This record gives sequence, structure tokens and C-alpha cells, in this order.
Amino acid sequence: MNKTGIVLAVTALTLGASGAAWAGTPYQGDGPLLMEPSELQWSAVASMAPGARIAVIEGNLGTEEPFTFRLKLPANYRVDPHAHPAYERVTVLSGTFHFAHGDTFDRNQTTALPAGGVAIMPPGTPMFGYTEEETIIQLHGTGPWGLEYVNPEDDPRS
Repeated sequence: MNKTGIVLAVTALTLGASGAAWAGTPYQGDGPLLMEPSELQWSAVASMAPGARIAVIEGNLGTEEPFTFRLKLPANYRVDPHAHPAYERVTVLSGTFHFAHGDTFDRNQTTALPAGGVAIMPPGTPMFGYTEEETIIQLHGTGPWGLEYVNPEDDPRS
């Protein structure tokens, strides 16, 4: 992914998220953070197909700093093949996330990751997935974060 792609992806992801998080702004590390799930503020994700929701817990996704966010994916949601500029570390919090690496969507190649399942994908590795039930995943890493689709026509921002 080139720098322009990263900046555009991060900008779209951030604008789509409206910077939403606990208390209206992402946590920036001033003292401890304790939060109930009901305190998360969910918003649409501009870089993903309609239905996905994001709650940024900490960090600025557009800068080189640690971040944590959650994605809530509805039942029967498809995540088309894409890659990220940094390591993707995913933990499934609820539901089952069917996940695989590769640049062509193929349900038969996925691994069903139940709650507690983990996936770590290196930068630039194409990946895809889907859900059969509402699924919440938590992602953490170090930014800047972005998303570039293997097939540009899959990108809802275009």
C-alpha cells in the first residue's frame, strides 16, 4: 500500500468513525480507563460495507501510536479481500468470525474463530471473512491504520 492509499484509508476510516469512543473522544492515555460495554459509542465505518459499526477505544488511527477498536459485524456480513499497512491483531469477543488469508473470497478456505479466537496478520497480507451471526471483534496495533481492498470495486468509498 502506498502512502497516499494509507492516508486516504485512514482518513476515510476515521471520518466514518467520527472519532467516536468512550466519552466522545478516543482515550489518549491520561490515567487508567475502566469502561462498561454500554459506554462504547458505535458509528458507521466508511471503509466497510454498510452494516459494520466501529467503536474506537484508544488512539488516533491516523498516527503512529497504539490503538484499540471494536468492530460489530451483523449476521451474514461479508468482508471482502483487503490488506492493512500494519499488523492486524484480532480477538473475537462474541459470535464467530470466519477468517482467512488470500486475495480471492472463498468461504471454504476460512477458519471459524469462536469467541476467544485470535488472528494475527502481517502488514500487506490479503485477508477476508464473513459472519453467520452478529459478531464483535476487537483489533489493536500501532498506526497509522488503513484498509486497501484487493479489488477497488469492493471499496465502498469509491
